[in-house]
Order: sequence, then structure tokens, then C-alpha cells
Amino acid sequence: MNRLRQMSLFAHIVESGSITAAADGLGLSKSVGSQHLKLLETELGISLLKRTTRRQILTQAGQAFYAECKKLNDLADFAWQQALESQQEPQGKIVITSSDALMSTLVAPAIGSLMKSYPKLRPELISSDQPLNLMEKHIDLAIRVGASSENALMQRRIGEFRDVLCGTQSVIDNEKESAGYLANQWQPSRILHHFSHTKMAGENYSYQANITCRADSFHTCLSLIESGAGIGIVPDYIFHQKPHLKAIFPDHQLKPNPVYALHPYPKQPPINVTTCISAIEQQLANLSVESS
Repeated sequence: MNRLRQMSLFAHIVESGSITAAADGLGLSKSVGSQHLKLLETELGISLLKRTTRRQILTQAGQAFYAECKKLNDLADFAWQQALESQQEPQGKIVITSSDALMSTLVAPAIGSLMKSYPKLRPELISSDQPLNLMEKHIDLAIRVGASSENALMQRRIGEFRDVLCGTQSVIDNEKESAGYLANQWQPSRILHHFSHTKMAGENYSYQANITCRADSFHTCLSLIESGAGIGIVPDYIFHQKPHLKAIFPDHQLKPNPVYALHPYPKQPPINVTTCISAIEQQLANLSVESS
């Protein structure tokens, strides 16, 4: 590391015209600058500069060495500038994961709109109802229902929604009490829902059912519900877009599902991550307003 510092300092000395000017520009004392130059020449076993009280001249070896040291500084300046620019505007790759239901109705629409504003952004979206390991899969951002127990991840609550237990009108009219329950893969084997009255405090209701069909994706489960095969839960912001679906208990509601944004950046997350979180948070807020 000292060698790189000495090489960088040497290039600055040449370009500044003196050790004093280079040291001032780098926030060093003249003695420190002189010491580093002396150590550099000692380790190389050559003289790099001829110095008088008024001027300095590169030796032949110094000219060749300076040309390479300048490349080192130019490369460092370029890398620094690129890092700064990467935080000025969202651009490049970002890998985002969420459940199937959240991806199609929340994440993808938000990111799609964002891409119009930032055409250099290159999102990769992974839809999975099973929580993926962000570090192993090189994922930058996860949108999940419920808080995570993973201490290594940063997380922030960005909103909430409620599930609605629903079915088609024909199912409700003909077999409401005996209708089969259509479950998502992530739901437990024993279905037990706790409802509270939307207007009367303390008027609670519990519902339990046996699963008649389980689907490995939300949209498969939704298609089964819409076909009249049984009843199941659907997020409120999707339910309100499906006028042919009716709530099984219209005067009762399930508890809210908190939605969290998680990422593996402990200090300052990249601008890609913060911008995407803001867009998804706003999309969830919009959906909540539309479903209320």
C-alpha cells in the first residue's frame, strides 16, 4: 500500500512542479512528501528527479517511471468518478425478488414505470414464493410479507395490505359453508383464519377449513378461485380489481399483512436500491388507496 501511495505522490510532485506544491495539494507536510520520495528512490535504487532550489528535472528513468505512475493516478481518478456517477442516477444491474403475488401486481409495475424514467437501469426480477438467500443468489432487494429474522439484512416496513377470503357468487350462493379451500403453497396445512368486524369492536370470528387443492403459484390459485373451484385468500388490491369475486364474510376482515423491503447493504445502500424501494413503496400506497 505504501508503494502505491509513493508512486501516486511522485506523479503529483512531477505535475505540481515541486514537493511543496504537491504536499499542499494532498494535505501533507513538505517533510512527509520528501520522505516518501526518498524512500521510493531508495527502494528502486535509482534517482527519479534532479532538484535545485528553483527547479526539478526528471531523470531518464524518472520520465519512464512517471508515465506509468500517471496511469495509476488516472485510473484511480476514473474509478472514483465512476463511483460518484453511479450514485447520481439509477443505472446498471439490480436483482429484485418477491413472491409471485407481489411481483406481478406491486413490484413489476413499479419497476416498469421506473425504467421509463431511468433507461440505463437494468433490473432482473425473480418471482419466488420461497424466501431466497440474498447473499447466495446475489440479490440486491427483496420485497416480503412480514419481518425477517435474518440479522444480516437491513429491512424497512413500506406498507401493508389485507387478504380477502373470497369466491365467485355461485360458490357463495350454493356452497358457502362446504366450499373447498384453495391454498397457496406457502400456506400451512391447517387453515385457520381470524376475522374482526369492520365496524363493531370485539365482534371477532374464526374460520377453519381443510385444503382441497394446493397451487405452487399465486396466479394458479387465483385462477382456480375465479373458475369457481372453491374459495381462497386474495390480496385486497387484487380482489377489488375482480368484481366477479365476492368476500365470504363482507362485514369482517383479516389482520393487515405488513410488507417489508430487505437488502444486504449495512451502511449506504446503492441508489438503485433506494430508488426501487421508493417506487415500490409508492406503488403499494397507490394500491392501498384504490382498494380502500
